[in-house]
Order: sequence, then C-alpha cells, then structure tokens
Amino acid sequence: MEVGSRKGNLAPLGFSPHLWSCKVTQSAGRTIASSLVVCLAVLFNPAGIAAGAEDSLSIDILQPQGLRYAGIYALREIDPGLTGAGVKFAVVSRSYTYVGDEPQNDYRPPVEHSCFKATQFTFHDDGELPAGISPHSTAICSVLFGEDPAAFHPDMGQFYYQGATPQAQANIYEFWHFLMNNVHGHSPPDADIIAAGIGSPLEDWWTRGIESLAEHYGIVVVAGIGNGADAYHTVLYPGAGANAIGVGVVDSVNTGNPVTNLAEFALAYPEHSSFGPTGNGRSKPDIVAPGNCLAAEVNEPNGFEPTGDWSSFSTPIVAGAIGLLVQKAKQDSDLGPAVSPKGGNCVIKAILLNSATKLPYWHKGQLQTDDDHLVPLDYIQGAGLLNAVGAYENLLAGQMEPGDVLTTGWDLNRLAGSDRPENVYKITIPEPADKQITATIAWNRHYERVYPFKAAAEKDENLRLEIWAVDPGNPSNNYLLDYSDSSVDNVEHIYVAADAAYTNYEIIVSFSGIDEKTEPDRGERYGLAWTVGDKPEADNIFLYDLNADGIVNEDDLVIALNNLLNSGNSPDTYLIGDIKPDGAIDAADLARILDQIQINRRADWHTEQEEKAG
Repeated sequence: MEVGSRKGNLAPLGFSPHLWSCKVTQSAGRTIASSLVVCLAVLFNPAGIAAGAEDSLSIDILQPQGLRYAGIYALREIDPGLTGAGVKFAVVSRSYTYVGDEPQNDYRPPVEHSCFKATQFTFHDDGELPAGISPHSTAICSVLFGEDPAAFHPDMGQFYYQGATPQAQANIYEFWHFLMNNVHGHSPPDADIIAAGIGSPLEDWWTRGIESLAEHYGIVVVAGIGNGADAYHTVLYPGAGANAIGVGVVDSVNTGNPVTNLAEFALAYPEHSSFGPTGNGRSKPDIVAPGNCLAAEVNEPNGFEPTGDWSSFSTPIVAGAIGLLVQKAKQDSDLGPAVSPKGGNCVIKAILLNSATKLPYWHKGQLQTDDDHLVPLDYIQGAGLLNAVGAYENLLAGQMEPGDVLTTGWDLNRLAGSDRPENVYKITIPEPADKQITATIAWNRHYERVYPFKAAAEKDENLRLEIWAVDPGNPSNNYLLDYSDSSVDNVEHIYVAADAAYTNYEIIVSFSGIDEKTEPDRGERYGLAWTVGDKPEADNIFLYDLNADGIVNEDDLVIALNNLLNSGNSPDTYLIGDIKPDGAIDAADLARILDQIQINRRADWHTEQEEKAG
C-alpha cells in the first residue's frame, strides 16, 4: 500500500490458450522441469491436445501460490477458459517520484520482463515526461497479468508463473492523471474493475469521486485497506469507502523455509492489516486475501521475488478473482445482471463477501461475546478469506427473484416503498442439521456527479437483512433466527447455523426502521447473495499456533499470556487468543493451548526445515 501526500489533502499512494489447454501432472518420477518441457512441446503440437491428455496441470507448480490459497487456480481447473479474456482493468498506480507537484510518470511495470511478454499494456499519462518503472506497479501487475511458463527462483527452482487474469486488458493509470482526467471530470475509465494499491487516511473529494463512479456506472472498485499498526496505517480510502471493496491481508506463515512461506498462510493480524471501524463507524475491511506473492523483480528481466505481507498485493488477488467472475458473467446472458452498470458492482460485492471463508477468531465487530447485530463484518477479517471457487459457484447458481428459491443464488433487485416494503426469499433445507446459512446484501451510497462529489445523503436508504425459521404448519412457531441492521454500513451480512428442527427459512430484505409513515416512492437497488453450506472446521491449528510457525509450543503460550495482560488496556484492543470463546483471554484459553502442546500439535505442512531459523 502506497501512502503519500500532495498539497496537504491528497494521499495516493499474453497468455496462450494452447499452453493452458496442455494438461500436465507432476506425477512420480516426473520433475517440474520435465512437466514444463512436455507443456511447451504441446504448444508446438496442438493436435496432442485433441488426443486427450488425461491429467490436469498441477497447481503446486504454479506461482504465486497465494492465488492457489485463495482458490483462483482451483477455479481455473474447474473452468479452464477463465483467463480474464474480455475483461478490462484500470490499475491505478502512484508515480514512484514527484518533482514539486508533478508526477514523473515512473508508475509503470517493465514491459520487457519475461512475465509480461504476452501482456498488452495501455498506459495513461500526459505523455510529456519519459516513462519510468515502479517496483510497486510491477508487483501488482505481475500478480494480475503475469505469464511465464519457464520461470525460475533460486529457492524453488523452476515453476510456472501465472497471474490471476493473464488475458485481461491491462490499462495502467498514473494516480494524479487518473484523478484529473477521470475522477474530477466524472469520466469513467474504460474498465470493468478499478484496482488501486493507493490510500489516504482521510476522505476527500477524489475518494468520494471514485465512489460516485462506482455508484453511477456499476464499476467494481477494489482497494487495499492499509498495512496495519506496524505501518501506522489506519483504514485507508478509497478502500474504506462505502462503495469500494476494501481488502485486508492474510499473513504468510512464519517459518524458516521461504517456499513454505509463499504457499501457506495464517490469519489477518492487526500488526500488518489495518482494521476497522472507520472514523464514521463503518465496518472495514470487506474481505482479506494473501499478500505475500512471488512477483516480477523490477531490475531483473527474468527474476522474481517475494512481495511480503502487504495489502497492495492482496488487492490484485481479490481484483483478479472478480475479473474471472466478470468474464463468466459477460459470457452468459443469464448472468448479465451481475455486470449491469446499474448495480452490478453490488451483486459482485455481495457474492464475494457471501462466499468468503471464515478464519479462526472471525466475529462481527470486536472480539467480544456479543455477535453484534449492528455490525455486519469482523473488524479485521471482514467477511473472511477470499474463496474464488465459492464465489464462482454462488454466481453460477444464478439470479432468482423473491419467492421460492434454491439454497444458493443471488439477485439484483429494488426495494420499493409500500405499507410493508420487503422482499422475501424462501429456501428449503432438507437436512438442516450441521448446516450454515450465509446471506449478504450490498447497496451503493449516493454521491453527486460533479466536483466535489458531495454525499447525497437524502437519497440514501438503510436496509435490514433477516433470516427467519418458518413452520408452514403453524406460523406461531416462526421465529427470527438472526438479523443484521447496521445504521452506518451499506453491507449487511448474516452467518448463522440452521436450526435442526426447521427445514424452511425466509431471507427478508427490508428497510430499517419501517413504520406506517413510509413514503410510497422510497426505493433502493441492492445486490443479494445467499448460500447454505456445511459447518466449518472447529479446530483449526491457528486457534492455538499464535505465532503461525506450524507448531504449538511454549512460544504460543507466552503470546497468549501477553495478550491476556494487554487485553483490557483499551476498548479498541483486538487481540487473538480467546479460544473458548467467552469474550476474554483467560485460564481456560491457556489450558487449551497447553493441551495442544502436550499432543505436539503441528500443521500438516510443518517439517524440521520449517522449524529452522530463517
């Protein structure tokens, strides 16, 4: 995440289808190198594909492995055509240097790098200064667009480097010129998705202008939320904005093995990932993703290096997953509303958050006992970890209007004023025991179309989300299972266990604070997503492995003791270690860690090599 300031109030901070069609597995006796040789051979013999190779390209030989962890490579195995083709990105990158108030246009990735050979870049600046290279932009663009089937790194040998959307259209905008040419004039970039690794701790005309573009044109805006307490980052705009998708970072595990650190991830931690609420009480981030990615090295045309755990590099992972959803929605007319200029960004946001995986310690708001109905998201995890496959399945389930619906689906709809304005979606769960219901709504806050893009608060509505357990034979047995009703957020999110005694449920979208005085012309467009799944794993090792080194030992007990001593110092404290959970770190939590020490609890990826000092 790049943070800077200007004038006191401005803080920016070729893919081959034959290659993918090649099906190779790193089976016994076959090295990574030989797998790549076979793949390259098929490139020059496409007929070999038709003969029907039966294996699939192993995602273990792909980099960045953060994409695997977030499900992007698995999604591409399900649907190999998802490469970002036909999707347009606007990647907003701040120049590396400024002279006075002028950016020096060194905001570009090095197009001569091996992973960009097939990428068609378009650069947007004033053209008056020579082009320069930005390491920050280089890493972001390689995670999004990179493609190199014969990449190499000294610590891991040869591998296949493949970004999230290697066939997408890559439009790279210099931050200042983007503000002046696109935001200030309310002229949207030619893009489906705006990805921004920039941030400011304060809302300003340009952050509101970006939100206005999202509202009025349905553009999905994805931005890093900030790099946590160690970087002195509060939640940063535009990621902290109402209409943007704010992204936090999940840390790599903490071992002495760099290969493992690039492949395995733990939790989002306040030290490295900024956490909410925002100054006006909004829940942020919206979602988290891995940040430590192997990315193109700016000074080596064939080199790659780890980025480290920064939200600038979790942002392109989330943006890339969205790019694949947008590609699919563009290909299928039945999914078209998900990319509608009138609210499509709300559908994508709802689907993305609804499908996210809850990591250990997920809890609405602060880590307290109350599952706050007035706070829709966890203040450090948001809705959870990006799950690209889950989002794809949620999208593919299709749009369903109010009434009887399947257990997974979505809708783009409008809530209109009436005596009792509400939209009701009825689902049936034949075997409700051990099932979890997730539902999410998102809608846009309203902003003027002209500078300084003031909030049009008079147009804003506040929506409420409810889930009811329903007894068709005896309505008196109906009861409110859960609800989400924030007074400040424009996202509502429910994650609740189904009642084993009830097979029928209603998901209800309504206005918050309904009464008989409701205006008839009251209305708000929203995106809704829902799904029913199995209850999650209840004993994840990262509940106890507090330093994320893959083994539960005395070091974790010391961390828990320190957290216990510090947990009451501030109402804003966000400390991990309440395993039970009962709202406090106490002797019961320490006892659970001791139990794990006694059984020598280790992660399945932990080896002696991981235990060695880095």
